[in-house]
Amino acid sequence: MTGAKDIDRSLLIEGLGKGLRVIEQFSDDHPRLTATEAGALAGLTRTAARRYLVSLVHYGYADTDGKHYWLLPSILRLGQSYLEAARLPRLVRPFLQRLSMQTGETANLSVLDGHEIVYLERSNSPRVVSIGFHPGARTPAHVVSPGFAILSTFKRARLDAWMAAHDFSRFTANTITDLGAFRDTVDAAARAGYSFVNQYIDVGLGGIAAALFDRHGQCVGAISMTFQMQRYPEDTVLTQLLPALQDVVKVLREVI
Repeated sequence: MTGAKDIDRSLLIEGLGKGLRVIEQFSDDHPRLTATEAGALAGLTRTAARRYLVSLVHYGYADTDGKHYWLLPSILRLGQSYLEAARLPRLVRPFLQRLSMQTGETANLSVLDGHEIVYLERSNSPRVVSIGFHPGARTPAHVVSPGFAILSTFKRARLDAWMAAHDFSRFTANTITDLGAFRDTVDAAARAGYSFVNQYIDVGLGGIAAALFDRHGQCVGAISMTFQMQRYPEDTVLTQLLPALQDVVKVLREVI
């Protein structure tokens, strides 16, 4: 479990953990599940999975036609509670706004959750049309700049274990799916102190990111910008965007 702590297991409510596992099985590939399917995916019996699914329906987080179950928009309240209560997004918000106004591009705060980057805060580009990822959006870590920036802070053994368990799906012709090339790119980001991706997830879309550290030197996420590559021919993205990004990360290290 991501972020699991060593605690007295006698204090745990196992049912809560199982219920959360059931919720986590719903996805783009599995928008609707039977009790049997949910149980198989969550490692539970059909009977146990059905009880959790019926409970979700009763409390307004899911609906059913009697056979299949699906989540309702109200489930988003669980994630929204984090976005509203977490200290980090609130602290970073004004700095993202400043960065976006200074560069004219969308600025983001994101964290690594297992094998996905989760976007927590965003300041839109001052242009009429902005691009990028909204708070709460998830993307595979190997196709966006925050993924490389955060992974560049990992020790080698931890990075190797992460890579061995990751699904390196291809999104564009530029997506890095070779393990050796991926490790080299992460190592390059560690040496440079930033990561730059060119059309790894969408054709025409680029991104630049730097790991965000607290005052104790602990990586707590990444600050990034998303932009159209056609606006930055050759290496101009590094001269026009990188200095402002690095300045924000440097200042934030003193206040987080």
